[in-house]
Amino acid sequence: MDSDLKRRAKKRAARLGLSLSQYLVSLIEGDLVPQETKVGVEAVFNLGSSGGSDITLNKDTMIAEAIEATRRRVPRLSSANGK
Repeated sequence: MDSDLKRRAKKRAARLGLSLSQYLVSLIEGDLVPQETKVGVEAVFNLGSSGGSDITLNKDTMIAEAIEATRRRVPRLSSANGK
């Protein structure tokens, strides 16, 4: 381990109230823990009730409003002939 890395590791260990050895052991143990986290599909889908809203009913209007709002904020570049 190079001296700068060792110095920084000692400083971090001290902030955590650990010796350098204890700090390194905790890092190694954390790295070697099995990473078998099973996540159900509900973590991505069906997160909760939509409260009865249905974006598909107003999708086109909402997209048009978003585009129009963007157009109002972005200044238009003038043409090369000054018109």
